[in-house]
Amino acid sequence: MPNAFELLKNNIEENSKLREPQIEAYRALKEFYQGDFKTNHEREVGIVLPVGCGKSGCITITPFAFKSKRALVIAPGLSIAKQLLKDFNPSTSFYKKCSLLEGNEFPEPVEIRGKLTNRGDLDASDVVITNIQQLQGLDNRWMESLPIDFFDVIIFDEGHHSVAETWVTLKNKFPEAAIVNYSATPERADGQIMTGKVIYTFSVQSAIKKGYVKELTATRLNPTTLKYVRKKDGQEVEVLLDEVIKLGETDADFRRSIVTSKESLDIIVNASIHELEQLRETTSNKKLKIIASALNYDHCIQIVQAYRERDYSADYVHSKENSQKNDKVLQKLNNHELDVIVQVRKLIEGFDHPFLSVAAVFSVFSSLSPFVQFVGRIMRVIEQDSPRSKINQGIVVYHAGSNIAKRWDDFKDFSVADKEYFDQLLPENDFVLDNPTDMERVLS
Repeated sequence: MPNAFELLKNNIEENSKLREPQIEAYRALKEFYQGDFKTNHEREVGIVLPVGCGKSGCITITPFAFKSKRALVIAPGLSIAKQLLKDFNPSTSFYKKCSLLEGNEFPEPVEIRGKLTNRGDLDASDVVITNIQQLQGLDNRWMESLPIDFFDVIIFDEGHHSVAETWVTLKNKFPEAAIVNYSATPERADGQIMTGKVIYTFSVQSAIKKGYVKELTATRLNPTTLKYVRKKDGQEVEVLLDEVIKLGETDADFRRSIVTSKESLDIIVNASIHELEQLRETTSNKKLKIIASALNYDHCIQIVQAYRERDYSADYVHSKENSQKNDKVLQKLNNHELDVIVQVRKLIEGFDHPFLSVAAVFSVFSSLSPFVQFVGRIMRVIEQDSPRSKINQGIVVYHAGSNIAKRWDDFKDFSVADKEYFDQLLPENDFVLDNPTDMERVLS
């Protein structure tokens, strides 16, 4: 239907089936369109929502805020693009699920996928969904053939990627289009900040109170003392907890030695099992699981073996493995045949398994964004809109020497509101160990 986002009558702002951040984000975008976009020629804005707060739904209603003639929705990868296509597809759409439109007319979605799409499909569409890889390359047929006014709104899912060169090239191709970036964190893994003014943020604290995401706590493992081999002179030295934390903040070699040592690995494994079993006992639900972050392929195998030695069913996914092997592991996870899944930034954006309840940090996060993305895997609720449910609890387990707490300071150049947003994410509980070997006694 031509101009569907302008002509179709919608029920968005008074829709009881929509969540608070979906309605408020829509209103913020509509205000931007009617104000700064039209009058001040500002074209790029950001929306920051915690995982599980309805970002995909927000994306489907965004073109209505701009009365878009044709919108482009960009995902960072294939799996997210496929899910977004379902959200726009009339038979499975978010519009139908939430009774957003009257009658049986819907915006026409088209997917750019390899050579299956032709120009006629795009001309007839109201919204085009694809992943960024489909629009890459100097000789990309779509980037070469589409006129510069073909899209009037471009929506980036996981918008913190939008500062990447390929994403910038896409924005420059359509210079008059409004740009909307959606993300759970405005920062990329390399520290670059998502472009565009953030016009709406829904805090983690509010999301927890509403029951949209799990209530999170962090367990920091604090050895009273720690022995390690100092790299500069090869000497074994023993340091107190305060020095452990300080070295974790300032010494990259120390951080890496902490998360790779057998001693620390055993401590984190035992602590994560302890937290998992407490949650399982409290909720009487044996489906709750651990997700672990590893440094590399060999580290994945080492961590998996450590859990298996303790009679826990564990496996890993990794980019070195073929898709068939990784898919088989994920099927085991979805069938509740695993207690633990280990990965190296493989199950980050778009991965959804609500029964992941404990995040065990065995890796080093050099910036906040990948850490928040990792933690996001345990934020999805099992019981919807039940803020006080015992089963909607998530726990992050990490070592005091791994520098994770320092990540909250990475936003010192951001606004006060954004600092508060991330400060709310993880209240910490200290877990003090008299010495590293005490862990098994403490957790028994």
